Amino acid sequence: MKKTVIVSGATRGLGLAIARLCADEGYKVIAVGRSMSDALKGVMQQYPGDVFYEAYDFNDLEGIHEFTNSLVKKYGRPWGLVNNAALGHDGVLATLHERDISELITVNIEAPILFTKYLLRPMLINRCGRIINISSVIASTGFNGLSVYAATKAALAGFTRSLAREVGKGGINVNNVAPGYMETDMTSGLQGEKLESIKRRSPLRRLARVDDAAHMVCYLLSDKASNITGTTMTVDAGGTA
Repeated sequence: MKKTVIVSGATRGLGLAIARLCADEGYKVIAVGRSMSDALKGVMQQYPGDVFYEAYDFNDLEGIHEFTNSLVKKYGRPWGLVNNAALGHDGVLATLHERDISELITVNIEAPILFTKYLLRPMLINRCGRIINISSVIASTGFNGLSVYAATKAALAGFTRSLAREVGKGGINVNNVAPGYMETDMTSGLQGEKLESIKRRSPLRRLARVDDAAHMVCYLLSDKASNITGTTMTVDAGGTA
């Protein structure tokens, strides 16, 4: 029987790449997102019967418990959970709207914690599983105009370390993947000298690819990573070296 992996924010960007690669490696994938995308439809057609879509907006914290119950009832207890869904509002703190700050905290911190809380329970029953949180190098390096976003990603890194200690005895590994700047919808606004300056920070003089981070996620989901837990795996073409 194929292991089930739930990936949030899986309709585009990194989440889509993770869903595609997990399906390619033999997992049953539950792709969660606010709305279906043509790209995800293509992946579902490529892997019929292995990739499924479930709609959810993580601004709705109150509905997460019921949603997770429906996922487990429909697809069985998951082997893996990839908390990838996130918002990327940018702007200097002094002028960032309180509404945007609240939404960043809701979607980037509260939602993945609650999503993990309720999907952790069936994993503990199975006494095995993998939880992977998608953070960012911004959590440790900082970047102008991303202070609140950085705070949310740093929170996920701390959550990862402590949760790994809580659930390790239950056979569950918890890790954090911190991608550097990649070419996704979230970074599409980076152009010209700003983009080139980021590339120059890398010893390899390039950005990491989305597939690079997706491969790291799939490695952490695999049996090869059975003794890796409570850590952050950075995928940034050496930009933070």
